[in-house]
Amino acid sequence: MAKKIQPKPSLARNRRARFEYEILETFEAGMVLQGTEVKSIRSGQVQLKDSYIEIADGEAFLVGAHVSPYSHGNITNHEPERRRKLLLHRSEIDKIYGRTAIQGQTCVPLAVYLKGNNIKLEIGLARGKKTRDRRLDLKKRILDREAEAALKDR
Repeated sequence: MAKKIQPKPSLARNRRARFEYEILETFEAGMVLQGTEVKSIRSGQVQLKDSYIEIADGEAFLVGAHVSPYSHGNITNHEPERRRKLLLHRSEIDKIYGRTAIQGQTCVPLAVYLKGNNIKLEIGLARGKKTRDRRLDLKKRILDREAEAALKDR
């Protein structure tokens, strides 16, 4: 039987990304954040739905992610949907840019998690799935669930 990979304990996951896209390769990126953003993300107040990675002027940015304003913040609280710069190696940025520009792939955020004291973003190079592929995935998931239930009853 195939060994299950334990997912990283995440603060937020983009569950829709794995349903709509076939993930080809993943990267780990740091983020340039303000103080209130860090506190808000650590309390789980982040949504990656409808967000994406944009490469502009040789730098990577997270666009469309919503980080709720910190509840105990003051007048200097952050803007919820601002562009956040991602910290990646030059070779990784070039690879992502090349794949998205030439090969028609896209780059989507998958999860936000803690690594030590740092907040990291897992991003993935992805190719869009067709409707029939999504249906097959749903059918496979249902069959796997039924098989596990049948084995558990034995």
